[in-house]
Amino acid sequence: MKITGVIQAGGKSTRMGGQPKALMDLGGRRIIERVVGALTGAVDDLLIVTNTPDLYAFLGLPVVPDVYPDHGSLGGIYSGLKAASGEAAFTVACDMPFLRREVVRLVVARAPLGDVVIPRVGDQYETMHAAYQKSCLPHMEERLLAGQLKIVGFFDKVRVVAIGEAEIARYGDPAVMFMNVNTPEELERARALVREPA
Repeated sequence: MKITGVIQAGGKSTRMGGQPKALMDLGGRRIIERVVGALTGAVDDLLIVTNTPDLYAFLGLPVVPDVYPDHGSLGGIYSGLKAASGEAAFTVACDMPFLRREVVRLVVARAPLGDVVIPRVGDQYETMHAAYQKSCLPHMEERLLAGQLKIVGFFDKVRVVAIGEAEIARYGDPAVMFMNVNTPEELERARALVREPA
């Protein structure tokens, strides 16, 4: 199965004062460069979902806009999956600096087993670190057109394969791997983690 890696970079970064969080420096690299690095070699190809393509032109990756602007993360996942050249899209957020390629590979390897293959930490699905097959598109679109933007809202219509916390934790602390950098405080925490010896 061909899997396209999709990086969601459509947010407005309001909690970061409007500065694009994906472009923040972390240990000498932009956060989005860290994300690209984790995906490279684990997926067949890459694209970015964004409505500000000029900001990410330096990466040299294909860019697609939101099909349904201002429809949140579900809209971004739908847009990336629709544009993906593969039968499935492995979708991540642009602000997750500590992604592990091993965990990406774990999810991607199981992508053929379900319409959605997704890590679950406690009761929380990691919706922005999951593989979605094209079979999800009509169910996503139905939710988008109804203005129902909760990502897990269509899960009862498809086959969901969860990867448990214990399996994920073999590769590192899930709280770090799935961490988002949305605020200046979270950016400082991420910078402290980068400075800590590995």
